[in-house]
Amino acid sequence: MQVSKLKRIKKIGLFLLMALIVSMSLIWLFEKRFDADSWQAEPLERYQMVDDIIESQLLIDKTKDEVVLMLGKPNTILSKDKDAFVYKLGTPPSFFDEKPEQLLIIFELEKVAEVTLAIE
Repeated sequence: MQVSKLKRIKKIGLFLLMALIVSMSLIWLFEKRFDADSWQAEPLERYQMVDDIIESQLLIDKTKDEVVLMLGKPNTILSKDKDAFVYKLGTPPSFFDEKPEQLLIIFELEKVAEVTLAIE
């Protein structure tokens, strides 16, 4: 009885390890570190770098000119409700019909205060 429980636990552990390896491989495959040249040259592939931009807080406290220098001209400039830039990210491969996301950069006192994803 104890031997069968041990085998079962080993199988479950092996399954979880394989699931972890597959998920980490997919994350590695579809995410890239931010690179200004790639961001500007490949606008349909930006979704691969957006998590790095947000998580590293790369843009926080940058001026509008510094953001434009790094990311290029925004697709949209908001000014009525919020002082913000919007960048299109392209469409990541997905099993579901997802709405396209955009990078939203919100400025306060002429500096980046928040960087987040917004749905188009």
